[in-house]
Amino acid sequence: MTSTAPPTPDAAPEAEAEQAAAGPAPSRSVRWRAAARRHRADALVGLGFLLFAAWLTHGLWPNPNGRVLALNPEDQTLYEWFLAVDARVLFGDFGLLSRLLNAPDGVNLMANTTVIALGVLFAPVTLLAGAPVTFALLAGLNLAGTALAWYLLFRRTLRVGRAAAAVGAGVCGFGPGMVAQTNSHLHMTAQWLVPVIVWLVVRLLRAADPQGRPDRAGLDGRRVVTSALGLAAVVTLQVFIGEEVLFLAALTLLVMAIAYALVDRDLARRALPGFAAGLLLAAGLSGLVLAYPLWFQFAGPQGVADGMFSPHYFSADLSSWWTVSPLSLGGDDAAAGLTTGPAEYNAFLGPALLLVATGCALWLGRRPLVVACFVAALVMGALSLGPDVVLAGERSHLPGPYTLLLGLPVVDGALPMRFALAVLPLIGTLLALAVHRAATRPGPQRWIVPAAVAVALLPVVPAPLPTADRPPLPEFITAGHWRQCVPPGGVLVPVPLPTPKEPWPMRWAAAADAGFALPEGFFIGPYGRDGTAAMGTYKQPTSALLADVAKRGELPEIGPEQRARAARDADFWNASCVALTDDAPHADRLLVALQQLYGPGTRIADAWIWRV
Repeated sequence: MTSTAPPTPDAAPEAEAEQAAAGPAPSRSVRWRAAARRHRADALVGLGFLLFAAWLTHGLWPNPNGRVLALNPEDQTLYEWFLAVDARVLFGDFGLLSRLLNAPDGVNLMANTTVIALGVLFAPVTLLAGAPVTFALLAGLNLAGTALAWYLLFRRTLRVGRAAAAVGAGVCGFGPGMVAQTNSHLHMTAQWLVPVIVWLVVRLLRAADPQGRPDRAGLDGRRVVTSALGLAAVVTLQVFIGEEVLFLAALTLLVMAIAYALVDRDLARRALPGFAAGLLLAAGLSGLVLAYPLWFQFAGPQGVADGMFSPHYFSADLSSWWTVSPLSLGGDDAAAGLTTGPAEYNAFLGPALLLVATGCALWLGRRPLVVACFVAALVMGALSLGPDVVLAGERSHLPGPYTLLLGLPVVDGALPMRFALAVLPLIGTLLALAVHRAATRPGPQRWIVPAAVAVALLPVVPAPLPTADRPPLPEFITAGHWRQCVPPGGVLVPVPLPTPKEPWPMRWAAAADAGFALPEGFFIGPYGRDGTAAMGTYKQPTSALLADVAKRGELPEIGPEQRARAARDADFWNASCVALTDDAPHADRLLVALQQLYGPGTRIADAWIWRV
């Protein structure tokens, strides 16, 4: 999800004028009681969002360690490892290059979706209860927090009614794309800072408008500076949560600002100098803080200069826009073939919601905010189609608008289909404005509009996310026996080694609070052709041999050459010990292979180990 555009800058002055016309200001006690009632009501809405998010993710409870999101368990394993590594900041053991995976080269945390800020914030939970508990909490909190943040923005900035704000915020926080991304993409669902960014942009715009506040003459320089400072701080924090969300938010706001300025040219002429100055100040301040982390991401050790995902493959099917998500109550599993996986049902709004949202935009008229939202939704939706338009699974020769972005550094690495996530808050804004307008107008529209919105939203109401049991961790890890063969920070070689498709040994490290390092693994690094971004790394001969035994259950011929290679690979990894647990696939054959490679092993709990 990304952003919405600046609400009408004269909304606050109109409210102040109405208050002034109403008579003397109420006493302090009356204001406090009114504020308390308002906050209680808002808290109840927030509680409703939280309970709904808990219902959607309840399959992970009451045993997060033994449950997994059934549709994307590999990514959940990856994020649990990220959270465990992030939590090590409390031990003073943290850097942008982590050598706790892909030993000895390490992993560039900035080049991966490591949600560093969330991992640090929840570090106490991770260390006390485990990374799976933190993951389960964040899966629900990201949905509820995003919805609540949009609700407060709609209430405080758009000044719509509570019911209208709740409807719009519900779309923003629980829309099809958000629920789909909850299948282990924490960096995409942690969007609760996006409404804060929008609020700061609106605040900056109002401060830069000489006519924006009737009680002040000229530009409000102090508010311009404070808004720019706040914007710089929030943007910096968002980089360490999810850069892709920030990119989508910035692009959406840019499109909306252009559309808004074309409709309200007087405002553009008045506010542009101060607004541009504030944005430049925010960009400069955040740039100073982010200069080194961003350099490290793109040019530092294990950094990658661009994305690894093809925009031709990761594009939204045009027909997916009028299809209901399989994760919604009105969805059908047959629609799953219209996207690349269950975490990417980003368009999937259904025909009713598209029709009603368009109708609401037309009914609301040519208000600058409405036009800006509608235009931005069209632009971001069109960009989601990728370089070549795909319809019902068939790739056409019709180029999509995304072609204009092909070849642009960094930008070209964004997944086109995720541009569709930007449409959710835009539709949420239009629905909130329409429901509020209907509630404040007499006549049949008072009930027709809310009824139409309700009918449109009913099919896309999400169902609980599918979950499944996952195998218990070996006692060798849970009881801390690993400490008998590897020192803290040393390298433990699990058999078979973790790969992007089978990263399960990374659960060992997460359960041990990342107390040891692993070779190879599931991550993004410069291991593609000519150092381009790739998922994982190339296998050493010994890990390839062991992976083949685990897959086929057949013993290869092992002689002096293989034993010498195994010793060299152990030296390359700087390994302390090799470990084989009883739950490994074809564990009996792997045991024979390891004995031939490294000699007799030592039995500890439910594992065999070889100190190398």
